[in-house]
Amino acid sequence: MSVIDAAIPAWPMESVVRRMASITGSEGSAGRHGEVLVAIMNSLSDFEILQEQRWYRIPVLSRPRAWPPDWLAFYHTRIFTAHPYTVVYYGRVARINRVGRRELFPEEPLNPKSDREYFQLHLQSLQRLSSPIVSARPRRNPFIATTWRKFSGAGQLNDLFDESPLEDCLWEEFKARQIPAERQWEVEVGDDRYYLDFALFCNKGKVDVETDGDTWHKHRTREDNQRNNAVASAGWHVLRFDTRQIRETADAYCISEVIGTINTLGGLQEETLAPRLFYELPEGHAQQLALLEEGPYYHLD
Repeated sequence: MSVIDAAIPAWPMESVVRRMASITGSEGSAGRHGEVLVAIMNSLSDFEILQEQRWYRIPVLSRPRAWPPDWLAFYHTRIFTAHPYTVVYYGRVARINRVGRRELFPEEPLNPKSDREYFQLHLQSLQRLSSPIVSARPRRNPFIATTWRKFSGAGQLNDLFDESPLEDCLWEEFKARQIPAERQWEVEVGDDRYYLDFALFCNKGKVDVETDGDTWHKHRTREDNQRNNAVASAGWHVLRFDTRQIRETADAYCISEVIGTINTLGGLQEETLAPRLFYELPEGHAQQLALLEEGPYYHLD
């Protein structure tokens, strides 16, 4: 830990929530999508700039759709050995400038990136969470746009995603049953890139669980079919549930279908002495618990 790192206060999230509510009057509200932007941090030199100069850059061409953020947080990749695959640091955005790379790095020799433009986000301060937000599996999402309410209550990275209330509803069902789904999981099929609502990794296959909101998917039959075919060609078993199935029959139908698929595919893929399988009891679903919870990691350039 550097001297600068040691000087960054670790605020208990409860006190931060109270401070945020006093500033915005937002306590108890759902919040604005994108008021918190979680950005990937995969460079030690960029983190040093963040610590010393309190700014972070985002290429103009890579700007997320939800813009601008009020708060910026950082997801550390595995190069940060002290806190790999976690969100630990965050800060309130003070101002955003649009600048060229040569202005950001005046001493850098000319290179193919020299003419790029960036948004330079300046932070009021850099703070540390007292309890990190953890990712069970390494992630590749460059940005996660979320609300302050979700950020302040998150225990794991999957709690941050703010795609739809229907997806949130199914996520709560998964958490209640300790089904370790990954939300908004990136899958590349040829030249195309897809984000799965929920990804489950089993010993004999992978499961893509999709939530089909009535309004969004009403006129997207062709697109959904093309997507299903592409994802299936990459080895994924696709399950789709609509609004009524999730809100009215989540336990009786949706969860039973998911659990049945997990068992058919040999149980959840984990580093355990035995795969985690689910089985039926009169009082509900039970499971064979995992002994270890670590998974594989990836390298992000």
